[in-house]
Amino acid sequence: MGPNPCREREGGGSRTVRPVTAPVEHLTLTASGLSFDALALGPPDGELVLLLHGFPQTARAWTPLLAPLAAAGYRAVAVTQRGYSPGARPEGDEAYAMDDLVGDVLNLAEALGAEAFHLVGHDWGGAVAWQVAGTHHTRVRTLTVLSTPHPSAFRRALAGELGGDQAERSGYMALFAAEGTAELLAADGAAGLRGLYEASGLPAEEVGPYVEALGSVEVLDAALAWYRAARDRLTGDFVDIEVPTLYLWGVDDLALGREAAEATGDHVTGPYRFVPLDGVGHWVVEAAPGPVADALLAHLGAAG
Repeated sequence: MGPNPCREREGGGSRTVRPVTAPVEHLTLTASGLSFDALALGPPDGELVLLLHGFPQTARAWTPLLAPLAAAGYRAVAVTQRGYSPGARPEGDEAYAMDDLVGDVLNLAEALGAEAFHLVGHDWGGAVAWQVAGTHHTRVRTLTVLSTPHPSAFRRALAGELGGDQAERSGYMALFAAEGTAELLAADGAAGLRGLYEASGLPAEEVGPYVEALGSVEVLDAALAWYRAARDRLTGDFVDIEVPTLYLWGVDDLALGREAAEATGDHVTGPYRFVPLDGVGHWVVEAAPGPVADALLAHLGAAG
């Protein structure tokens, strides 16, 4: 483990687990002048847990966590993000700047009636979550990030300052940012997208629904705009994190290496817990839903 792998707040509270019999709700949320699809479960008056997916997924990625969160009394809302929701697909790479992605999160929380909320993100959703928690810490009760290291740690690893091979691991990002990649992935019935899922270890039963949802040039081009708009995202200063933070990382992640994962704790000043998951790759929720749910609920409970 890296520096300061576990700084847990003492005390905390417990919540009554309630059986969940209600079906998952399908919502349309208006925020930032756009319409976002979302999945929700849990009491409307529960503390909001906002869940942000990454590339190339949708709110479906969080389905295994909705019932455990709802059973513990939280209002769990997983949002299909900008570029992925049909009603939130603005044209132009400039519409996918980090300030806009952060604004979406804050505006979505307001649309759900929450001034303060728990924030959970994976992959690109994790990158946005780090930024939200760093720049708007008074709005974020707790932060949980899966896979994606703190941007300062990632930048250090990418530059070779931490050793390791992060630059090599991240070579795919240039392809994803290149013009024509959407057409490449969508060709022949989205064979390229299907191959991406299969090569990265996404469970076979999840591949078909995602190919159906995301396999067109239109959707893939909007999703890949996140990469095209990210060319300058690793410049400038990043804020260290004050809020209670849980970071889960799959030891077998092909895209995100150990060096940045272990260095993430250097950039969290608040209570922090780092959980490496052996035998788990990039698709953390799909590979280890039970351990992820247990760690998340313990983290939320400890924050009171």
